[in-house]
Amino acid sequence: MSNAPDGPEVSRDQAEDAIRTLLRWAGEDPAREGLLETPARVARAYRDWFSGYSLDPDDYLARTFEEVCGYDEMIVLRDIEFESHCEHHMAPIIGKAHIGYLPDGKVVGISKLARVVDAYARRFQVQEKMTAQIAGCIERVLQPRGVGVVIVGAHECMTTRGVHKRGVSMITSKMLGSFRDDARTRSEFLQFIDVGPGR
Repeated sequence: MSNAPDGPEVSRDQAEDAIRTLLRWAGEDPAREGLLETPARVARAYRDWFSGYSLDPDDYLARTFEEVCGYDEMIVLRDIEFESHCEHHMAPIIGKAHIGYLPDGKVVGISKLARVVDAYARRFQVQEKMTAQIAGCIERVLQPRGVGVVIVGAHECMTTRGVHKRGVSMITSKMLGSFRDDARTRSEFLQFIDVGPGR
């Protein structure tokens, strides 16, 4: 797992010791049988949950295809499921991302868009920032005529603590290029993804 750019390197043993400290702080005994392997399991889980720090999302979009017979209409990939973690409480954010773009001569494999979502989601996040990061990456690398990103997320920092409000979802969007400037393009994208109750 990568470390903060300017911070000291953290070893696996140090990470596991920190987890034992949290278990003790919560009122548990890390030495009891059921918790003996928990620090190692949590460290492995963190390596998976935060693997996005070792990924460069731009790399996923580097390979494009130009033989599309002049296709220049909107491309939309919706319902991209993701799991992330809130940077304020380290609690899960579970949701779906919807991406649309208007190509300008080149397209990218659709699985690469999903990988871009995962690369940013597998970091400590704020949903608003993640939305902007995904849109910015697509605009920067593909240079399309427009990009739209909408994310719908449920935040467990709100449902399992604090106000304890369940069934609440947060919607964020980032529109660039023609998605921002042209109301018809934006409307078409929003119709395609059909974000609303029950979605």
